Amino acid sequence: MHPLSIPPEIVARVEARCGRAHPFEDLDPTRTAFVVIDMQVGFMDPAISHACCPMAERIVPAVNRLAAALREAGGGVFWIQNTHDASCETEWTVMQRMVTPAARARRNAAMMEGTPGHALWPALDVRPEDETVLKRRFSAFIQGSSDLEQRLRARGFDTVLIGGTVTNVCCESSARDAMMLDFRTVMVADCNAATSDAEHNASLAAFWNIFGDVMTVDHVIERLRLGAAEKAAA
Repeated sequence: MHPLSIPPEIVARVEARCGRAHPFEDLDPTRTAFVVIDMQVGFMDPAISHACCPMAERIVPAVNRLAAALREAGGGVFWIQNTHDASCETEWTVMQRMVTPAARARRNAAMMEGTPGHALWPALDVRPEDETVLKRRFSAFIQGSSDLEQRLRARGFDTVLIGGTVTNVCCESSARDAMMLDFRTVMVADCNAATSDAEHNASLAAFWNIFGDVMTVDHVIERLRLGAAEKAAA
């Protein structure tokens, strides 16, 4: 996994603004959702991928561990699948024009529903009680992308843990939009994967600086257990 390296001045700014380094570490598990972005064969198998991220396979154990801990504590797990369909050709034309025809064809073929590339990575521990959500933009929360926001609100979730690939594109885009839709948002450092350590850490630093929180899996699980214990005691 990527080594976590956040400039000390970023943490200092957060502490000065929020009064503590982790503004969202008070977690109520029953109001918390783990949103896992784009952990699909089409981003992880170099034979068919249009944008392979080798680090993504290495975070699978951490993703599974956090998903299991959150389910046990009473939260929800949402698996987000990047999806290309006919609407992308007419409603997101800018994206289509930013790549060569060959690159566009490879991306579209890997991301169409029902293709091998669209499937979730087989080593992920997806359970029947989890939800799967199709998204059609980088961000899962932006208008026209998916119905994730509505699903979260319907189940009473106000806190979102973000993991998946890649850190600095779809994960960060989703995390920023979640915060601006009034969700308490945490990017889980070792549940995110990018194409380089530098890109991963730059993304986390930018997010933590202004938009939300960054924690490790161990930190999140500790806070989930504490939150569950406090709720039971109350």
